[in-house]
Amino acid sequence: MKQSFSDVLVKNIFAQLSQSAIRHSPSAVQMRAPVHVVYGGAHLFKANTPQKLGLLALNNLREYAPDVERFAEAFALNSEISQNVFELVTAKLETEAVEDFRIDFEDGYGFRSDAEEDADAVKSSDELAKAFQEKTISPFSGLRIKSFAPETARRAIRTLDLFLSNLLAKTGGKLPPNFVVTLPKVERETEVAVLSELLAEFEMQKNLPEKSLKLEILIETPLAIVNEKGEINLRKLVEAAGGRCVAAHFGAYDFTSAFGIVAEHQHLRHPLCDFARNWMQAALAPLGIRLSDSVTTLLPVAVHRGENLSPEQLAENRTAVWTAWREHFSNVTYSLSNGFYQSWDLHPAQLPTRYAAVYAFFAASMNSSAKRLRVFLDKATQASLTGNQFDDAASANGLLNFFARALSCGAIEESEILEKTGLSAEDVQISFAEIMQKRN
Repeated sequence: MKQSFSDVLVKNIFAQLSQSAIRHSPSAVQMRAPVHVVYGGAHLFKANTPQKLGLLALNNLREYAPDVERFAEAFALNSEISQNVFELVTAKLETEAVEDFRIDFEDGYGFRSDAEEDADAVKSSDELAKAFQEKTISPFSGLRIKSFAPETARRAIRTLDLFLSNLLAKTGGKLPPNFVVTLPKVERETEVAVLSELLAEFEMQKNLPEKSLKLEILIETPLAIVNEKGEINLRKLVEAAGGRCVAAHFGAYDFTSAFGIVAEHQHLRHPLCDFARNWMQAALAPLGIRLSDSVTTLLPVAVHRGENLSPEQLAENRTAVWTAWREHFSNVTYSLSNGFYQSWDLHPAQLPTRYAAVYAFFAASMNSSAKRLRVFLDKATQASLTGNQFDDAASANGLLNFFARALSCGAIEESEILEKTGLSAEDVQISFAEIMQKRN
């Protein structure tokens, strides 16, 4: 039968589709992406702060879950994965407990005199430069300035200028790797555009490569989601950065407060938080923006302090810590299940939970996911050989994303991926369709 659509027409149609397609693969994961971020007041930051936090976290683990049995009990882990997760968490806290640190001039710093904030901008950038030179810096780092609201914009810009100028002066003009500037309480495109303009000007004056200074935005207000015109605002905010925006962090408590939700009912699983996260996923994930969830405010700290505590007091301390650990563990797992592979931590005692939740998330379904992926690969290969259609590539891409994320956070080694799936580390970074093209 003669075809109605000519070859020329079909060729032109495919050209149009290719040009308009959004190039995003759900398995396109950075080889290294942080699983958390710690915000710490700028007045307290030292070059060895990440290492100190790691030591505190390790001591916390050794006090309240010193062996596999108590670790498994604390986090309700089954025996199949508890040993592996315990070893991974211990090794992580010993070697690199803090992956991402934000020197904070906003909520974690408060309002101080101009002279005091000027001094802290210089002092904290001195310390970051020292950490960079002595190689004690966290793999990801940056500073959070105050918002660009009228009452704080001038202060934010001055702090940014002082911090960056002094940092570059002390590092010989070099930026630390994965360094970002965080802009809080974003509502308007203009705020992001202005920060991008300031960073561009700084790059020009300091002879830095174009767009080497990156930024991230905090989604903490309703207007960040839906602007005053009723338009979805998230993508507009990112586009206003002109290619500089690499991440968007969700601030659950500011966000719910803006709707009049009282403190007793503010929590990460409030429907309004799900609403915000869903829109962040829909609008920003296709752009490759790294998404970070909010913080757990119940802290795993002892209720009794001092020496010579009674057995009852020691038991109450363990109960308090384990209760907070379990809430944090549950929240981190919930974030992961919703595609948020990073979120905030407030306290070093949350770091054992952070890594326990992350590693357990992947360990719990590692073998079943590997088995499913092998089945998909076998079925797709058979379909290509017989001419049958294989139409479950989306599920296969989800499994590839699982292993890419697991590799990125250290839950699995490259050799284990090959052993379990038959794929290389490079394979899990591409789409299922690209894998099948390589095989064919």
